[in-house]
Amino acid sequence: MSVKTADLCDDFSNELQIVSSAFQSYGKKKCFSGPIETVKVFEDNVLVKKALETVPAGSVLVVDGGGSKRCALMGDRLGEIAQERGLAGVIIYGCVRDSAELAQLDVGIYALGTNPLKSNKEGKGEKNISLSFLDVTWNPGDYVYADEDGVVISAKKLTE
Repeated sequence: MSVKTADLCDDFSNELQIVSSAFQSYGKKKCFSGPIETVKVFEDNVLVKKALETVPAGSVLVVDGGGSKRCALMGDRLGEIAQERGLAGVIIYGCVRDSAELAQLDVGIYALGTNPLKSNKEGKGEKNISLSFLDVTWNPGDYVYADEDGVVISAKKLTE
């Protein structure tokens, strides 16, 4: 992504949703953008893995983990899937683990923090739904732009 979120805010502020809280960056890519794909889970990452294996390349998978910091929803193995499949990034409203390995992967990975504990494996959750957290709505098909300054969401693609 060559455009900065600050520049997008300068040019399109009335068309953007601005995420109110800063995520931590865990992947090698600090700047990324793409169409949103969504998954909603709670302390269970089975649907996260399925989504990583099926969403289109270039997408940003947004995971609503309920903000839980009690376990990780993604580690090195799922990060490798995201990289191999060509996802632009993964944004997790929850935690990751294997942060040293994730930092070597050529994919954007934003999360609230880390936790070494793996998640449950029950397969509960929903996919391809509108999510609401951190004062914004994450709709499948909208575009997300992320960099060191923050995360913004647009109903339409703003850059080439």
